[in-house]
This record gives sequence, C-alpha cells and structure tokens, in this order.
Amino acid sequence: MEKNNKCCHVLFVCHGNICRSPMALYYFRSLLKEKGLPGVIRADSAATSTEEIGNPVHYGTRAKLKQAGIPCEGHRAKQMTRADYKSFDYLVGMDSWNIRNMQRISGGDPDHKIFKLMEFTGSGRDVADPWYTGDFDTTWSDVTEGCAAGLYIRAHLNTVLPY
Repeated sequence: MEKNNKCCHVLFVCHGNICRSPMALYYFRSLLKEKGLPGVIRADSAATSTEEIGNPVHYGTRAKLKQAGIPCEGHRAKQMTRADYKSFDYLVGMDSWNIRNMQRISGGDPDHKIFKLMEFTGSGRDVADPWYTGDFDTTWSDVTEGCAAGLYIRAHLNTVLPY
C-alpha cells in the first residue's frame, strides 16, 4: 500500500469552545503524540456561538486535562467559520445542536465531513455539556472514547491510504 502524504485536518466543535471541544482537541493531540503522529494529523477546535470568544479553557476541563498530564495553556475560544468547512477533513460536533449549527455555518454538508463525536463509537449519542451538567468525568469518558475509537483510526487511514 502506498502512503499518501496528505495531512488530515480535524476540527472539534462545541457550543462555546471552552469545555468539550478543547477537551477533545488536547486529548486527541496527546493521542497523536503517543502514536507518533503529531503533524501527520492536525487538529483544532472552535465554537458554534460567539458567547465565549477569547476565553480560556473552562476550569473543569482544565482540571480533567491536568489529571491526565495534558497541557492546554494558551487556548482562546474562537468561532467556526464557513472557511473551516473547506480547510478541515473532519468537523466533529459534540451534540445534535452543534451539528445543526455547524451545518448552518458551513452552508450544509455536501462533502459529508460533519460528524457527531460519538458516531465514531457506533453510538451516535450526544456528549453532555458539562457547563450545564457540572459532570466533567462523564464528558471526559465520552470524549476519550470517541477520540480513541473510530475517529483516530479513520483520520489516520485518511492520511495513509490513497484516495
């Protein structure tokens, strides 16, 4: 099998870009580093709303990442743009509401690049927003499962298999 040197780009998206999407981003980057793939698969995160633009990672998410030894310093919330749809191979929302807003922002999903994170586990359930639930442990469990399951495999295959 021939290697395709195309870098795969993944964008994690949630409502405010301070809880779930940065949790997924920094966990996914740590997974890539562990597998020796930083730079082969690139990842970023964004919000569907403007409410938290410029704010750092929520303290609850920061605490979960710190427990796992994963840094997240320097993160500032930003909003997803229509241009992101063209720039990323996978746009991964955390819940059904995020998916609807991502499709609105991008003008639809003609290239079938928008996914809900838990689709990669075969479940398709929503990742609960710990901003409202206060339960960062359950969110961490879902995020790590979703990132480590099919998303990592699919993104990796996207970079190494010919199209």
